[in-house]
Amino acid sequence: MGSHRAETSSRASRRARVEKTTPRSPGHRRARVFGRTGVLVALAASTVVVPVAQGALASGSVAGGFGPEGLPSTVSVLTALSVDGQMPASLQASGALVDRDLETASRNLSRAERLPGCDGRPPSRSAANGQVPTSDLCTLWDGRTQVRADFAVALAELNQEYSARFGADLCLTSGYRTLAEQRAVRALRGHMAATPGKSNHGLGLAVDFCTDQLTTARYNWLRANGPRFGVDNPPWARPGGSKPERWHWEFTAAVAKDNSYSGSTADQGT
Repeated sequence: MGSHRAETSSRASRRARVEKTTPRSPGHRRARVFGRTGVLVALAASTVVVPVAQGALASGSVAGGFGPEGLPSTVSVLTALSVDGQMPASLQASGALVDRDLETASRNLSRAERLPGCDGRPPSRSAANGQVPTSDLCTLWDGRTQVRADFAVALAELNQEYSARFGADLCLTSGYRTLAEQRAVRALRGHMAATPGKSNHGLGLAVDFCTDQLTTARYNWLRANGPRFGVDNPPWARPGGSKPERWHWEFTAAVAKDNSYSGSTADQGT
């Protein structure tokens, strides 16, 4: 009996020495290192994705593939990681949203810069109607219509919001007119046109928009938003006015300051 116990103890001692001296395979060590690295990468990825997703929520957009609250859980990040450690496309969607926002801002900025050389300053002195110096005028985004510099900047700002809303620039048919041009309009349109020398077009303070773009929705949008930029369809030109011209818009503050001729019924008109 004693010899059996001694033999069993001897066998256990030899097994322990063998296990202690036998080196583990390189593959086993790599597996453990890879496992630890994978967990660290996954946790780092979740730290990056959550702030990005929060940014997407702040802008009112949520990328597809997020949970009910709009943020990915740690588990979803871990399970979504690819073998090479790259973030899957579904979790990169919020980055694409940021890129689109930057692209939109860039387009808006280019619209705001469509008036090269226009400082937007009102003239230092008044000019006779239909005889405004070229130096006081600026050319608008269509490359041909001119109005007074301060009016031009106000219109450009209005146009930027309009184009963002409807996907196209405001269409223009007329701006500043010389005396000769106003006489031609009067001859063509009769009493519907203002008397030459008494038109706000002759001061560079009125524009005519294309009638085919003034649908009810667009006209109502302009009526609601134009006054924020000092641009309005005067009462006499609105539907139901004395000479309805939905297309005729003026730089109202400057018109009032310059004592224009719009207040006189005889000189209302395009």
